[in-house]
Amino acid sequence: MELLSNTSVHHAVPDEYVMPPEKRPENEELVDPCTVTLPVIDLATARHLVVDEIMEAGKEFGFFQARTSINHYYHQLPIPCFFLVGLNASIDCCKQLSCAQVVNHGVGEDVVTGFRSAAAEFFAMPAEEKLPYHSGDLSKPFRVDTSTAYVDDVDHRSSRYWRDYLQLQCFPTDRFEADWPGKPDAFRGSLTAYAAAVQQLAATVVGLVSEGLGLDESFFRGELSGGGTVMNVNWYPPCPDPSLTMGLLPHCDRPFLTVLSQGDVSGLQAKHRGRWITVHPVPNAFVINLGHMMEIVTNGLLHSVEHRAVTNSSAARLSVVSVIMPEMDSRIEPAAELVSEEEPPKFRPFLFREFNQAYADVAANREDVLHRFRIHPNPRHGPVE
Repeated sequence: MELLSNTSVHHAVPDEYVMPPEKRPENEELVDPCTVTLPVIDLATARHLVVDEIMEAGKEFGFFQARTSINHYYHQLPIPCFFLVGLNASIDCCKQLSCAQVVNHGVGEDVVTGFRSAAAEFFAMPAEEKLPYHSGDLSKPFRVDTSTAYVDDVDHRSSRYWRDYLQLQCFPTDRFEADWPGKPDAFRGSLTAYAAAVQQLAATVVGLVSEGLGLDESFFRGELSGGGTVMNVNWYPPCPDPSLTMGLLPHCDRPFLTVLSQGDVSGLQAKHRGRWITVHPVPNAFVINLGHMMEIVTNGLLHSVEHRAVTNSSAARLSVVSVIMPEMDSRIEPAAELVSEEEPPKFRPFLFREFNQAYADVAANREDVLHRFRIHPNPRHGPVE
């Protein structure tokens, strides 16, 4: 079994991990100087103010951060497209940025660090102890693998992302915990606590989004979030030459909501107004972003956002991505409350299963996949046949 995490130090980028030149990050994109002052939204304050700030940021950026505690982060912070969710504190909102930090989300710092530590221990285990879980079978409820292959459309050359990952089903926890590894000792217990806390946070956020859209607070419950929660735990070891490879190529997430713990090492970048901006880590923060289904159900009012992962040469990075999935046969279409004569539906109805297939067919390309479901497609694609 060849995993990047099986080797303590990598002195060169193997050929299979070298991306085509047009897919590599520009040198200036690996060092992003952009800084802005982010306002704070306190979830314990007036609910209508919280809803307004979330909706404005969703329209402008489609991303926000959630933090468990606020210490001294009222100063200049990178990236104008995220909220922070913490335990206390508030400052004036920076309206012109349409973004915010949010406090009082209720996820304990010990819950986050507990699972992150256990996941890091898993990747550090000897290769023979990880071997029983190694698989490329996407249907398995728990597996470890190295990267996935990107295949160039022109010369069909295959390149790998610079990452190992765990992919697992984690909620409802009682259904899947028997499939999780017994080592390290803290893995199962810490994952159970983390998965439950993230599920509650996601339910809170989509409830606020529902209210902001003028929908019933329970709109996203049931089949739209009943497909379980899939988690990817990504391990990006130090890369000897970050300019040659990628952790993940640009993509938008499929479902309504993704909750990410990225730790204290940079790597996540989001596309905003045509440029890549680094989402610098904030201690104890979650990054929450809206996916394709949210854009479609809101009839384009809120946006899915392209993001990617770059590598670095100095430190390993671990990210924990929790994806709240619809049921495969759930019907997806613009909410009736958001459609009118002035705002006709922009997307046709479909089953989530159909979207999954289209997403795979076009290798997660944002415009190509949305084109397949648009009633009024992007002009660059021409009319639908």
